[in-house]
Amino acid sequence: MKLYRTSSSILIEHEGQYYESNADWDEFVNREGLFAWLKEKLASFKPSVAPEPDTSFLPPIQSQEIWAAGVTYFRSRTARMEESKDAGGGTFYDKVYHAERPEIFFKALAHRTTGHRGKIRIRRDSAWDVPEPELTLFMSSAGTIEGYTVGNDVSSRSIEGENPLYLPQAKSYQYSAALGPCLLVKERVIPRDATIRLHIIRKGQDMFDGNITIDQMKRSHEELVEFLFRESDFPYGAYLMTGTGIVPPDSFTLQEGDEVRISITGIGTLISFTEKK
Repeated sequence: MKLYRTSSSILIEHEGQYYESNADWDEFVNREGLFAWLKEKLASFKPSVAPEPDTSFLPPIQSQEIWAAGVTYFRSRTARMEESKDAGGGTFYDKVYHAERPEIFFKALAHRTTGHRGKIRIRRDSAWDVPEPELTLFMSSAGTIEGYTVGNDVSSRSIEGENPLYLPQAKSYQYSAALGPCLLVKERVIPRDATIRLHIIRKGQDMFDGNITIDQMKRSHEELVEFLFRESDFPYGAYLMTGTGIVPPDSFTLQEGDEVRISITGIGTLISFTEKK
């Protein structure tokens, strides 16, 4: 079942049929057993029609926080070590990859997040910027994993590489996060062989195309969620980006007007366009 957030309602897709609800997003999604509840309530929702292929959607977030886990794939570990070696911080990424405690950091709130076919931001004071395609978990306020979406953890590698302590500036700024196109709500967990694909297009030309399966993650989803919910509560639920295993070559940096397409098996494709202000 997929939930799309529009400017006026929540669009629900299930087995090729569409429905809509005018309910408050926070109250609608923040519940344990979300799939079972939606299936039971489906007949009470107003019938609707399929959206047009080029429809834009709001990010599936209202009062939730977005957090992110880093260095959960070996490829990310290697890239972070390389970008930070001149600053003397390279070994920290190797240590956190093997440590018991994962790297988890705050990413964004709704007003800094863009949705499907929205614009992501390139920092003016950065010279090396990349998208980071990530399977993103949605958890209820009780800490249960209730859904999945596509996440783009847009990052300044030049700022983070200058000094690891600059991570918040490299990761958290206006429109540095994108979520969508929908929230996938499943009865069972997402398959471990689900594929994440990153495709970057510039002026009609393919600039990068890569993929990875989520079973390449070193840590389990449950482990990351348990650490996130330690000593923290999330009254409206929360999102957790689970890390990236796809890293464009060091010679690549985003430019204004690039089209970034991130696809995950079973969820769909999140399309974003870059801007620099």
